Amino acid sequence: MRAARLVVLGVALAAGGVAAFLASSHREAPPPAEPPPPPLATVDVLIAKNDLTRGQIIGEGDIDWQMWPAAAANPSFIKKSERPDAVHQFSGAIVRVPIAGGEPIREPSVVFAKGSGFMAAILSKGMRAVAMEISAERGAGGFILPDDHVDVVLTRRDKAAEKANGVEKFTSESILRNVRVLAIDQAVEEKAGQKVVVGKTATLELTPDQAETLELSRQLGTLSLALRSIVDSQSSTPEGDEDGTNNRRAPINTVRYGVSTMSTPR
Repeated sequence: MRAARLVVLGVALAAGGVAAFLASSHREAPPPAEPPPPPLATVDVLIAKNDLTRGQIIGEGDIDWQMWPAAAANPSFIKKSERPDAVHQFSGAIVRVPIAGGEPIREPSVVFAKGSGFMAAILSKGMRAVAMEISAERGAGGFILPDDHVDVVLTRRDKAAEKANGVEKFTSESILRNVRVLAIDQAVEEKAGQKVVVGKTATLELTPDQAETLELSRQLGTLSLALRSIVDSQSSTPEGDEDGTNNRRAPINTVRYGVSTMSTPR
């Protein structure tokens, strides 16, 4: 009896072994391991080590090299492989637009003034900086800030209508439209938390013709600024200049010492 049990146990073990062998022979081989990804190509680009404000003079401690993915490096970035001495070259440059810490330095973001003042350095080519007096009530309540766009409004007496009707009459018109504000007093950018600037002087970026129009209009009446919406001021070209009209308005009659002169604001 004991021998029969041993025989049965042996047969069962043999069958189990055969079954295990057959199962292992049909098992799929593990997939081959994927090759490691190639190393990421990088370049060293010039970046701002900390926040750089508009008008700030860059020191060598303000900029440094940082590794950057080559595929994401914009052609305008300053690369160490192309300009290894850029840290020294950009020392002393003036920041034209705010640059955040860690942001790559681009040529258009800075200007090499070579002894010129900051305002002359940030002016666009062919433009002029012209200051005009303002007050809270004539400067949108102080809510106009540097880099905003405004219309310049002239309010004057309409002497022709007064002569015809015998009643004092005033007229108002926008002599310049969509012009950029460079500064309020001597503030050239909005400081953290600054919501209003109640200044006495606004510096505008104008074409030469617009500068002449503004100077003429000072003698004719009162000037005020009308703040434009951001949506309305997206164009970098002042309205009226696209077709070469330069914001020309109706002629204005100026009488000095009894001599009448017709002038046309541009």
